[in-house]
Amino acid sequence: MDGLTGILRSQPEIALFLVLAIGYAVGQIRFGPIQLGGICGTLIAALVVGQLGIKLDDSVKNVFFMLFIFALGYAGGPQFFANLDAKGLRLGLLCLVEVVTVLALVLGATAVLSLDQGTAAGLMAGAATESAVVGTATDAISKLALPLADIQQLQANVVTAYSITYVFGLIAIVVATSQIFPLLLRVDLRAEADRLWKTMGGGDENPAAASATPEMVGRVFLVTVGRGRTVGELMSILGGHASIERVVRRGQQLNVEPALRLQAYDQVLAIGRRSMLVNVAELLGREFADTTAFDAVVETTEVVVNRREWFGRGLRALDAQLPPAVQIVGLSRDGHVMPLLHEVKLQRGDVLRLYGPADDVARTLPLVGDRVVASTRSNISYAAMGILLGVFIGGFSVKLGGIPFSLGTGGGALVTGLAFGWYQSKNPHRLSVPPDALALMKDLGLATFIACVGLASGPQAIALVKKFGVALPLVGVAVAVVPATISLFVGRRLLKLEAPVLLGAIAGQQCSTPALSAVQNAAGNATPLLGYTITYAISNVVLPLMGPLIVALAGLVHAAK
Repeated sequence: MDGLTGILRSQPEIALFLVLAIGYAVGQIRFGPIQLGGICGTLIAALVVGQLGIKLDDSVKNVFFMLFIFALGYAGGPQFFANLDAKGLRLGLLCLVEVVTVLALVLGATAVLSLDQGTAAGLMAGAATESAVVGTATDAISKLALPLADIQQLQANVVTAYSITYVFGLIAIVVATSQIFPLLLRVDLRAEADRLWKTMGGGDENPAAASATPEMVGRVFLVTVGRGRTVGELMSILGGHASIERVVRRGQQLNVEPALRLQAYDQVLAIGRRSMLVNVAELLGREFADTTAFDAVVETTEVVVNRREWFGRGLRALDAQLPPAVQIVGLSRDGHVMPLLHEVKLQRGDVLRLYGPADDVARTLPLVGDRVVASTRSNISYAAMGILLGVFIGGFSVKLGGIPFSLGTGGGALVTGLAFGWYQSKNPHRLSVPPDALALMKDLGLATFIACVGLASGPQAIALVKKFGVALPLVGVAVAVVPATISLFVGRRLLKLEAPVLLGAIAGQQCSTPALSAVQNAAGNATPLLGYTITYAISNVVLPLMGPLIVALAGLVHAAK
């Protein structure tokens, strides 16, 4: 054991990757609907390994946190700005409830329990299940006019209080949103979700089940019974649910026009909905497998919605304007797959997946927006300039009510990430940072930051646990549940939201993906996502900015006692 400790102390980078490996393995363990996740698992592993007195250079922690916070803003920028409209601000009222109530509860606990600034910030981060607050608060503490030993102690308290309250806050919000709140609303959540699904254009099929075969398909037919018919006659019979895309006669492709009359043994490619093409053989002739003359005719393309005329309009309106052979086969918003319902309202930055003939899809793109550039190359210069500008902005300080307040390097990088991500959404044809690279920046950046802080905080963690005992977990549950309960009644009585949308929005204001998963399981379909994406986009930006504020306010409360 002494030999292992010596190796870890002399080469702390080994301890770092050991913590990441153990932490993410622990985070994948599921207890019913509860899963700690890799970040919380990493923190627990770091606190345990940190008892051996292992420390990494502070520059490692700072660099990885800036990568994380910039990527967080970059990924959320398009949806954050897209939701600054009437509907988004309406649901944003729940985020306001979250921020104000959490601040009030944490400051109340600070006064009653005599919490220091670090413990107060950690309580807020953990109970609100927003890991980014750990970074912004830790950064704010580093700028306090205190001895280095005191700063290190406060930063250790942030991490320890976060690790304690996160687990209890997570369990509380998952159970509340999926089990308790439907009872308080006196609704059958599954029945409400099913009714909403059908109201918005969903079919009677199980909405949670994925189709084993694509809805949009292409079939090649050998003309026998259909000889003598014109393309125009066939298109009229198909009624816009399918189209004739290619006609090959004796090895030569013909121009497909309504007046074109089919002859015996013509090869015809029809593209459309599977249910319609099942009966096309009765109109044309038998289907055959030799499709070599029709290679590379259809494609699946992603397009970002940025044409103003579609903002706030439903998928039904857009679908009616598409060519018959082009179908919307997917919709994603802020990285979440949205249900394909007729009445789902489009927002700026939504990504649609279109399926159909290459020529028709190419003609459709300008109607909707811009093609998403599918590239694995990252514009490092663009990202580095954003982080550099964020550090510069974070250095400015202003006084709010006599309290010095600055965004810090974390808050500054978050703001520039928002701006750079929004610009990229407006110009998707330009090479920038692809989603997979952003996901790696976020996951690796935050996990490494948490591991570094946890390793440094390990020796002080036990002292904080002994000092407050069960008080912190109990306060953590209150900080998680009270704002959610207030939002429940505000959303139902004032905003008149449907139960599935409201519960999804509450999970979003808490930035809790596990809570969303639990609500969706209880609802039986994806309708809670309609509320989740808006509040998640807003809270994911606003809550991290509260890190420096809670440090400043808790300092005033602590000094006044």
